[in-house]
Amino acid sequence: MNIQQKIEDLRRELREHNYNYYVLDNPTISDYDFDIKLKELQTLETQHPEFYDPTSPTLRVGGMVTKNFETVVHQYRMYSLDNSYSKEDLEDWEKRIQRILGDAKVEFTCELKYDGASISLTYEDGKLVRALSRGDGIQGDDVTTNVKTIKSVPLQLQGDYPPKFDIRGEIVLPFEGFAQMNKERIENGEEPYMNPRNTASGSLKLQDSALVAQRPLDCLLYSIVGEKLPISSQFEMLEKARKWGFKVPAIAKLCRSTAEVMEFVDYWGVNRHQLPYETDGVVVKVNSFQHQQELGFTAKSPRWALAYKFKAERVSTILNKITYQVGRTGAITPVANLQPVLLAGTTVKRASLHNADQIAKLDIREGDTVFVEKGGEIIPKIIGVDFTQRSRGSNPTVYITHCPECGTLLERNDGEAQHYCTNYYGCPPQITGRIQHFISRKAMDIEGMGSETVELLFHEGLINNYADLYTLNKEQLLPLERMAEKSAENLVSGVAQSVNIPFERVLFALGIRFVGETVAKKLAKAYKSIDALMKTTVEDLIQVDEIGQRIAESVVEFFQNEKNVEIVARLKSYGLQLEISADKLQNQTEKLKGSTFVVSGVFDKLSRDELKKLIEDNGGKVASSISSRTGYLVAGDNMGPSKKTKAESLGVPIISEDDFLGMVKAPNP
Repeated sequence: MNIQQKIEDLRRELREHNYNYYVLDNPTISDYDFDIKLKELQTLETQHPEFYDPTSPTLRVGGMVTKNFETVVHQYRMYSLDNSYSKEDLEDWEKRIQRILGDAKVEFTCELKYDGASISLTYEDGKLVRALSRGDGIQGDDVTTNVKTIKSVPLQLQGDYPPKFDIRGEIVLPFEGFAQMNKERIENGEEPYMNPRNTASGSLKLQDSALVAQRPLDCLLYSIVGEKLPISSQFEMLEKARKWGFKVPAIAKLCRSTAEVMEFVDYWGVNRHQLPYETDGVVVKVNSFQHQQELGFTAKSPRWALAYKFKAERVSTILNKITYQVGRTGAITPVANLQPVLLAGTTVKRASLHNADQIAKLDIREGDTVFVEKGGEIIPKIIGVDFTQRSRGSNPTVYITHCPECGTLLERNDGEAQHYCTNYYGCPPQITGRIQHFISRKAMDIEGMGSETVELLFHEGLINNYADLYTLNKEQLLPLERMAEKSAENLVSGVAQSVNIPFERVLFALGIRFVGETVAKKLAKAYKSIDALMKTTVEDLIQVDEIGQRIAESVVEFFQNEKNVEIVARLKSYGLQLEISADKLQNQTEKLKGSTFVVSGVFDKLSRDELKKLIEDNGGKVASSISSRTGYLVAGDNMGPSKKTKAESLGVPIISEDDFLGMVKAPNP
């Protein structure tokens, strides 16, 4: 046997043993024998580097150091899930589904919701080529080197896998491994880690992959995305992924009614503590991929999936003091400072009190024993007061009347729950908050700068608004605390590179009240440039799709302010993208303006997302369900029969992919 054959045989054998041990939990070789074979392979690979293979089992030991994790855009967005807390929520969700799907029989796949760090793995020709953290769902960090050290992540697949796809899941830390890690830390005189989820998430961003390899991380997979995959349902996907070599939890059930779903939820709500991992609920998905395609997505989440959260954990503790925070819009948020208490694996010291009405409604006072709950929300909340523990001398909470930061008299608009500080340009938290929003990942995404740096630059008098960022130079930065030469260079470079950010994100970055990401995109598309938007009126704005009176008034008010106009002029002089680029404009028309399209089925020439983008680029609107306002149904193969029936009953024209492409390619009217 030649050397190359020997190396390939060892790799094949070790991959099989890895799969048996870490995925099937059925080892067929002793740890000692495995280690002997692994060392033999390492020796041969070192002696013969010409036979290097990026999927070799020897690469799992780590050793590569990553100083900076590259940010990469997900090919397929990672959506978040809507939460449900009751049987009524679940039944309402089912009714919404049936309204869209008509009389179609709907089945559900139920899976446990594991509490870990979300991950997206890309495979090409059966090999792991990239691992991205969830990030903000649009883009994440490339953590491939660290993920390759996790034994249950296959580097090379087996069986009849598709040529290219992404598979999503959770990186988790089993309770047993977490306990062992903490035991060792305590023995070494170190502080123990607080909970498995945060420890798993933090492990992915360690610079030294050899340290990641030492941690007993696991990877549980649950979702595949890609083009023309040979799978028709969620349950089938789980079964096939197991055969390809992925660790897919066996605890999944195909249910034919919400009553069966609730049986699954109720059982695991009681028995989840017997599992080796943290879980916080059940994910319920419409099983059929065809139905999933028909249901589509909202701006934030799929309509075909729901996270049913287990009953929240609750503790009681003492509210020591109520303080007040000022946001970037001037909104005042009261905060409960608590006697530290352990809740759902995390030490809780603070909780939001929301607003003055909430404090009055619950009659919350300093010194009270309060009930704190952590359910689906990340931030704990106070849900009540233990009045039996209240002292006789207790006084009702009097909400503040002036800004705690600048002393300005607070205002409260009719119909709004929040109090506001109106000192927009003089209140420090508002100034720094707007700049922090401006540099954030979804906005200008300025490398080398974080919230603490913004605070430092402001307090040192170097910036007073986000336009000032573009005047910074290395010489100004070097004298600052904790600012080395490389850090200063990275910051200046990050600011300079941000001038290439497209117009819709710059518009979002300006921090106009009520203008989020989606609204910014719609305004950018409708007005094409900041100059046109600055001249518009409330009446014109509300003609734009999904722009209401409140948003329109806020936009007009923003550009009526001379200081804002001056800052925008400065941004323009620094070269920021304040209009849609010529290339992008060239690909946009108004051919489909006024028409609403529903896209359903599988297409030959374009993906569904490409079709939807073409509709929007040509002035049309995409809807998920058919109504009397629908202009056209673009029908592909395997289209749901309910959509076809509804379109015919309403007289909605049904067109093919080629018909649609003909409309787009036709000359402008």
